[in-house]
Amino acid sequence: MRSNKLKKSVETLPHRALLMSAGLKEQDFDPDKPFIGVANSYNDIIPGHIHLNELTLEVKRGIRDAGGIPFEWGVPGVCDGVAMSVEMRASLPSREHIADNIEIMTLSHSLDGWVGVTNCDKITPGMLMAAARLNLPALMLTGGPMKCNIVDGEKYHPIQGFGIVGQVKSGKMTEKEAEKLLPRMVCGAGSCVGLYTANTMAVVTEVLGMSLKRCSTTLAIHPFKKEQAYESGKKIVQLVKEDLRPKDIMTMNAFENAIRVDMAMGGSTNTVLHIPAIAREAGIDIGVDLFDKISRETPNICSIIPAGPAEMADIDTAGGIPAILNRLADMIKESPTINGVAIHEIAKQGRATDNEVIRTIENPYRSEGGIAVLKGNIANSSIIKQTALSEKMMKHSGPAKVFYNEQDLLDAIEAKKIYEGDVVVLPFQGPAGAPGMPEMLTPTDAIKGAGYERVALITDGRFSGATTGLCIGHAEMEAYNGGAIGAIRDGDIVEIDIPNRSLNVKLSDGEIEQRLKTVESPHRDLTPILRSYREKFTGVNCYGKPSV
Repeated sequence: MRSNKLKKSVETLPHRALLMSAGLKEQDFDPDKPFIGVANSYNDIIPGHIHLNELTLEVKRGIRDAGGIPFEWGVPGVCDGVAMSVEMRASLPSREHIADNIEIMTLSHSLDGWVGVTNCDKITPGMLMAAARLNLPALMLTGGPMKCNIVDGEKYHPIQGFGIVGQVKSGKMTEKEAEKLLPRMVCGAGSCVGLYTANTMAVVTEVLGMSLKRCSTTLAIHPFKKEQAYESGKKIVQLVKEDLRPKDIMTMNAFENAIRVDMAMGGSTNTVLHIPAIAREAGIDIGVDLFDKISRETPNICSIIPAGPAEMADIDTAGGIPAILNRLADMIKESPTINGVAIHEIAKQGRATDNEVIRTIENPYRSEGGIAVLKGNIANSSIIKQTALSEKMMKHSGPAKVFYNEQDLLDAIEAKKIYEGDVVVLPFQGPAGAPGMPEMLTPTDAIKGAGYERVALITDGRFSGATTGLCIGHAEMEAYNGGAIGAIRDGDIVEIDIPNRSLNVKLSDGEIEQRLKTVESPHRDLTPILRSYREKFTGVNCYGKPSV
């Protein structure tokens, strides 16, 4: 074990004195007792994280009972819902910061393995990136979803507030009426109720084999979540003793399985950013075309908020991820998990108890999965969550309305300058252009809340997992790097064809090239971390590959 270098030699006498000053006893330096890190992302800002201290106590108890020595430290977390449209440019950069945090702590303190106690959007992928990068025995405990607040038989939750903004801006609701709804949207601990990015990445973690089965769907407030925490603590000690490492688990098969379940459930478009980043740390190359290929092959068998009525609690009651794996068993590739059994065995044991919440592949909600990759003269690739889109909007053509920040778009909605059929274009929102690639839930839900049914949105930024409608993101190249999206002007006709995977503006190549010569990037105020992030992605696409 790596920690043994600290435990016995005279050269580490001062090291042991420091550790004993922090609370260790001499018997804790037994060579058979592994040092286990616990990366705890507790804070009292994010609802999905306010209960993680309680879970961390159970993880540490499990580690001790299994013969390990736990060491806890804090990991930062951004609440995208709080940061959204106010200042969330640091959210995506925080993913790399979290991976670096864990690398620094595990290497500096000679830990033998670690547990990531996590829940929300960038924290879980950042921890998985660290697991792959370090390749020390590791597992994740995701903190679980929140439960909808039920009032008069209706479901309420915080993310509904973004749509209410649109209703107020369009005059469909007064500010006073909106404020009266605020108490109904308060739900308590847990990641947001639907299959948004946090819960999507928890599902990905479970299917990758990096968390205990049922971990991703067990509610934050359910007593079983603390049992999972305790068992996770015991399990990490076992993984260290067996020397089972993340790269043994996160294989290409595992990533393909995770993408397939994501497509079947209709998860967040942000997985197209996070899964390739995690895989890259494991030495595996995954491109956007793999998502499109698997999506075409995989029926959509769940209809979860924001695409449909089910919340994550309903998925858990209906059998959780094992039940979904069971539905997809013939498509799932063999891969090990931390559970001590391979993914096929978990699929075999899974049972769906509700054929509407988790449909059969013979009776899907849609014949294709959640994500489509569109290409054309606007973008070499772009992403849409097609399962959160009305069938009548699978093809659309309309005039562009170009905005360079979200507030101008919100003002245009309020001034009724957006019309049915318009294609809203938001360039310079990418990793280099914003910088930081902020999510666009505020404008997308404002459009929906205002009652528009035939308005599309295209951006080189990204979307929240809560986004619905004809919203196309990740347009590559981004405008800041010379992408064609930066050449679009008001009135240009944009043509979108989801079934044929095309995204084009009715301009010749020569016109686009000529316009790009005069494009200027909007001024952005930059902090040091944002300046560094812009430099990192200048000439590089949002997937970390050279822009072409």
